[in-house]
Amino acid sequence: MSTVEVKNIQNEKVGEIELSDQIFNREIKEYLLHDMVRMQRAAKRAGTASTKTRKDVRGSGAKPWRQKGTGRARAGTRKSPIWRGGGVAFGPKPRDYSFKLNRKVKKQAVSMALSARFQEGNLVVLDDFTLEQIKTKDFINVMNTLDLSTALIVIDEDNENLSKSSRNVNGFKVLNVGGLNVYDILLHGKLVLLQPAISSLEERFTA
Repeated sequence: MSTVEVKNIQNEKVGEIELSDQIFNREIKEYLLHDMVRMQRAAKRAGTASTKTRKDVRGSGAKPWRQKGTGRARAGTRKSPIWRGGGVAFGPKPRDYSFKLNRKVKKQAVSMALSARFQEGNLVVLDDFTLEQIKTKDFINVMNTLDLSTALIVIDEDNENLSKSSRNVNGFKVLNVGGLNVYDILLHGKLVLLQPAISSLEERFTA
């Protein structure tokens, strides 16, 4: 078991908590993290790019001029890809870029991303993060107190004041434990966990 300090939003130490080595201090396999990020980014691609081939272009199918005797190159159709206004050769068509990884790999990748942040010293555990009102300035003041310029904040249950206060601040994102993913962990330099969320993480990602 590894131990980490628990702080409050005034950046004062209020205790310590033990973290499961299976989730927060395991061997990191970069290729698994790479595969997960590729999968998440591929799933977000629209795949709607489309071009017209020679069969899709509007126009006559008549031969522009006779085969021989004109002195010009042979031409069979005005819709040829080498003609201006013709179809596109080997252009993109709508497609699905997504691919799947099995559930075991996904769980391992998330725990490796968590381990990376812990081993780097970029993991912060807070006992609570309660804001009295929805106010961006209050959220920024807390982040300045904690000396954080970018962070992924993981909560165990819906926190409307926190979510709405942070959503317009660049570099910060609030996620529920159920939505935790490799891409967001690696995208943000710091990882902030609320203490109650750690129990939920251990339940979810312990094999």
